[in-house]
Amino acid sequence: MSTVARPTPPQIPAAPHILDNAAWAALTGPHAHLAERVGRAARYPLDVSPFTALADPADPRAWDDLAALVGPGTVTPVTGAKSVPEGWETVRHGQGVQLVDTSLRAEPAPEAVRLGRDDVPEILDLIALTEPGPFLPRTVELGTYLGIRHRGRLVALAGERLRPPGWTEISAVCTAPDHRGKGLATRLVRAIAAGIRERGDTPFLHASATNTGAIRLYESIGFTLRRRSEFLLVRTPGVQQEQTA
Repeated sequence: MSTVARPTPPQIPAAPHILDNAAWAALTGPHAHLAERVGRAARYPLDVSPFTALADPADPRAWDDLAALVGPGTVTPVTGAKSVPEGWETVRHGQGVQLVDTSLRAEPAPEAVRLGRDDVPEILDLIALTEPGPFLPRTVELGTYLGIRHRGRLVALAGERLRPPGWTEISAVCTAPDHRGKGLATRLVRAIAAGIRERGDTPFLHASATNTGAIRLYESIGFTLRRRSEFLLVRTPGVQQEQTA
């Protein structure tokens, strides 16, 4: 009995996952109404979010478009890129993790209150105290933000940030130091997740790779590590022009 060797079929590369470039997917999808865009580069307004995004971080043309969008000599964050083209400067390099909801128990938090523009000064104070990540005066426009108050004071916060189609990022999760250990952040994450699921999206979130305590907490309540990610703080080529009166 003879056998015939069959050629090995070529490997077809897996299609990129939408969360691999979540900021671009959000800025060209549900958040397109907020996007400032030049060709293959986009960003949020500077008082909404510091995020910028490239259609393809490996495409030099996208970097050219980003330089045109933000201007010469400008420092801006970029996600998904491992290096910068010639003429660009890497100001800072960091690593993060992306986790997705696989078994989270989502449920409302009756004590939580919806936060809006009038609450921004309090939100900014809590953000400055706890440093969960960037939050700007119009960040509340990105989605739902919930808080818990104690004797009228805002002591815990969580909300929605990036919205790629079919997904919503939970962000700004923080608790005042004198109210930690009470499960407030977990209750808010579950409540935000409940609202996300109601509209048919799946929750996900990001954390610094060095924030092992937060990562353990998220995994313990039903999030699963999907990927490790990189982010760069870069300076565009050229010299920033000084403002003149």
